[in-house]
Amino acid sequence: MSETKLSREEFLSHLPELRPELHRYCARLTGSVFDGEDVVQNTLVRACRDADEIDNVRHLRAWLFRIAHNRALDHLRVKARRMTEPLEAAAHILDEASPNPAEALAQQEATTTAIARFLLLPIGPRSVVILKDVLGHSLADISALLGLSLAAVKSALNRGRTQLHELNTALGATEVSTKSASAEIRRYVSLFNARDWDPLRSLLAEDVRIDQTSRAVLRGKPEAGTFFTRYDAISDWQLAVAWVEGREVAAVFANSKDPKPSYFMELKWQDGKILHIRDFRYARYVATGDVITLSLDKIEPARTKTIIN
Repeated sequence: MSETKLSREEFLSHLPELRPELHRYCARLTGSVFDGEDVVQNTLVRACRDADEIDNVRHLRAWLFRIAHNRALDHLRVKARRMTEPLEAAAHILDEASPNPAEALAQQEATTTAIARFLLLPIGPRSVVILKDVLGHSLADISALLGLSLAAVKSALNRGRTQLHELNTALGATEVSTKSASAEIRRYVSLFNARDWDPLRSLLAEDVRIDQTSRAVLRGKPEAGTFFTRYDAISDWQLAVAWVEGREVAAVFANSKDPKPSYFMELKWQDGKILHIRDFRYARYVATGDVITLSLDKIEPARTKTIIN
């Protein structure tokens, strides 16, 4: 990779490949795919502002992760989460160069654990487990990223893996939601699947806002109405009612025959009108790796199932 100063164009060209990895880290650190995406967006705003600090591509990834880590901690502080814990010297030294079955099992457990459950770990072990077992960073890279000694990183990793396993053993599998969908989301999904756009536009509040990652925000009813026009130009998708982290959403199947949704939309209502739509069509990584509970009552009545990507 080039050692010359990173141009703005080169900086922007690397963001699509780095953004999903940043989200995987931030979502688990904050315990929410929604909060994780908020942190990623804040990270990239800061990064775009200070991109001239980076001399070459080789340093870009680590630099972005440092910003994301700090933004995530700021987010947790605002939400009054308990997030600091001393990292003592290692009591047990792991040999990174010699993977063993126990290490492989720890990595498998970290990648299949529900995102929200990571929030139950102290911030230090949480960060290290995510970076090592979910994202595959080396211990040396984690040490440099978090500003910790290698011994402290190894200690935190051992402790975090143990605590995560104990949590999963005590709490068991993630519970499947069986609650009924609201009348508002049912109507939205039904009209969307029927491509009945005028009634959908009538549901928009005058000051509605539609957010689509990496796209301009649509503000106000006239401008937001074009959101449905754009979907009308796409064929073969289908929506279903779903729950993500307990939030009611519209899951979008890019192909109606797909067994898993590609992404989802989050809607906020006020007095029967849609005040905000957050469409993750251009951030499909948000729906990867978490548990989505789908209501299939429009297709197969009285059935629900959990899909784990």
